[in-house]
Amino acid sequence: MKKRGKAFALAGILAALAIGGASAQKVTIMVGGIEKIIYLPAMLTERLGYFKDQGLDVSLITEPAGVDAENEMLAGKVDGVVGFYDHTIDLQSKGKAVVSVVQFSRAPGEVVLVDSRKADQIKSAADFSGKTFGVTGLGSSTNFLMQYLAVSHGVPVNQTTSLAVGAGNTFIAAMKQGQIDVGMTTEPTVSRMLKTGDAKILIDLRSPEDTKAGLGGTYPAACFYVMQSYIDKHHATVQKLANAMVKTLNFIATHSAEEIAAKMPKDYYVGDPAMYINALKNGTVMFTPDGIMPADGPTTVLKVLSTFDKTVMGKTIDLSKTYTTEFVKAAR
Repeated sequence: MKKRGKAFALAGILAALAIGGASAQKVTIMVGGIEKIIYLPAMLTERLGYFKDQGLDVSLITEPAGVDAENEMLAGKVDGVVGFYDHTIDLQSKGKAVVSVVQFSRAPGEVVLVDSRKADQIKSAADFSGKTFGVTGLGSSTNFLMQYLAVSHGVPVNQTTSLAVGAGNTFIAAMKQGQIDVGMTTEPTVSRMLKTGDAKILIDLRSPEDTKAGLGGTYPAACFYVMQSYIDKHHATVQKLANAMVKTLNFIATHSAEEIAAKMPKDYYVGDPAMYINALKNGTVMFTPDGIMPADGPTTVLKVLSTFDKTVMGKTIDLSKTYTTEFVKAAR
């Protein structure tokens, strides 16, 4: 009887463990630069405990360039990516079905900085001929946007050079050392370079209004995207992820920059909390309050990519398959 009792007890413990494991679904998400304010909703969702509230065990992994995060997903190493929406269009042109599930932003949140020593020579994108661009990675969204800005101002892509310099400290070092003339980066790197005087703003794409002026329309950028095959196999999990992320976007829309900053890891401040808070004040206007794709956004992104991306040019792209509002509407 004692042996049977021990067996029943052990079985009960194992069953409890199995239930506990099942209640916390493991999901791995790669973020194209987790400390960037454009991707803040990912870490903020974790810090607020919203993933756990949905019964999810989410691992957030960072990768400086969105294009590398995309490749990790395509290789099956991660379940989803927090990166730019434009990758879903670029990938569809290559025969890959990738879908934006939660749209974080309606503007890129990016800024084109010019080396202060060259600001008198480079006054607009029309002056990009012969210049070296600093981008997070070749084939990245920053690379896409820099090429578009050049082409749309009469400068062919083959008259420019793109150099992958990452973000943060590596971007700053590249500009200080004269490796790049101009570059596209995000907060808080922008504020850090303006504070030291090493760079000046050439083109600002942080707000929807400035983005419309610079790119000709609403430009949905940061989002959470997954393979369509992942949605087909893990529909309930995707809904839980959307629930958590939409709740975070609502938190951002209803709280001050100071309150948001207080929730973030202290090392994100890069030693200057006041600067980080100011960067948030300049940047949170880019975020959607509900995760819904702006109706006029996808066509702008397609227009931009069709200007220079040879894999997209001349291709028939079904924009309706590059994003879905099903999950965010259910979350609301």
